[in-house]
Amino acid sequence: MISSQPWGSTGGQPVELFTLSSGAGMTVAVATYGGAVQSVRVPDRAGRTVNVVLGFDCLDRYLDARAADAYFGAIVGRYANRIAGHSFVLDGRRHELAHAPGDRVTLHGGPGGYHTRPWKAAPARIAGGAALRLSYVDPDGRNGFPGTVRNEIVYAVTPDNALRIEYRASCDAATVVNLTNHTYFNLAGENAGDVYSQLLAVNAGVFQPVDETQIPVGFAGVAGTPFEFRAMKPIGRDIRAVDEPLGEQLALGGGYDHNWVLAGAGYRSAAVAWDPGTGIVMWTYTDQPGLQVYAANHLTGELVGTGGRAYGEGGGFALETQRFPDAPHHIDEPGWPSVVLRPGEVLRTRTTYKFGLAGSELAERVRF
Repeated sequence: MISSQPWGSTGGQPVELFTLSSGAGMTVAVATYGGAVQSVRVPDRAGRTVNVVLGFDCLDRYLDARAADAYFGAIVGRYANRIAGHSFVLDGRRHELAHAPGDRVTLHGGPGGYHTRPWKAAPARIAGGAALRLSYVDPDGRNGFPGTVRNEIVYAVTPDNALRIEYRASCDAATVVNLTNHTYFNLAGENAGDVYSQLLAVNAGVFQPVDETQIPVGFAGVAGTPFEFRAMKPIGRDIRAVDEPLGEQLALGGGYDHNWVLAGAGYRSAAVAWDPGTGIVMWTYTDQPGLQVYAANHLTGELVGTGGRAYGEGGGFALETQRFPDAPHHIDEPGWPSVVLRPGEVLRTRTTYKFGLAGSELAERVRF
């Protein structure tokens, strides 16, 4: 089931809010502004419906510059994450990119990226559940990126209470593309405070350390460091362990804000998260090679969410499936999945966030 309602306008273009239902107790609301996932409501162990996504109750709050800088629930592109020096070279030609004043990197596609654009929307057909197809044409030269890119995102809510996101992109000239979704989750409820007691496991034995601009400087094993999440542990247990091996990385990011190199290939399990209080568990699956784990280190309590509570540091966690940060500076290098898209090629990728309930035995059962 899918329904929609007018949700205001921006730049003279109307914005709608679509609600998708699984038919099994889960509903997902998506705004055409930035393709933002505005809410995800799922049942907890007591049978109550809990909104587990940070967001706002009206469009005006998303238009606030401070909210735009946090990318709440949005589709991120043309290039998610960071590109060093706000430039890159492709086929011998240097491309200078837009960036926020004072920044030494271009972040999430630059100012006015995909997260601020009105997307065209239409219901889509799937077997059971409900789906919404969003499209946006990113013109040649916008923010300095070469080529026109045609983007299509399909949000599907399935009968087994999963949110599936399918990405598709094509171009008319060689360019770089990296798409993700920047939803913040809080499995205790979006207004429940920080997520530090929620448990997380990540299917990765390697992550990417960064420099002071949060650009990767190589690869490192997670064993014996605060970045070890192959077994479930509270998100906050080691987030301030700056004196542990590689703990200086936590100081650089203000906590977790790094790319984990996912084990395996193809569509597989990437992460499992669980809240002991509500019993809500979320399994993440993807065919992408990387996962940016971000623990909302830079939320400052200035923005008030749908539940009427200000979002402070650690108020949610994002699991951004992706190619690697700064990969345009590592084209054709071993260990760096390609981010180059050429005419005639189609980028296709998918990520799923599946919800359910679990008890304490989950923490013992999950091992990557």
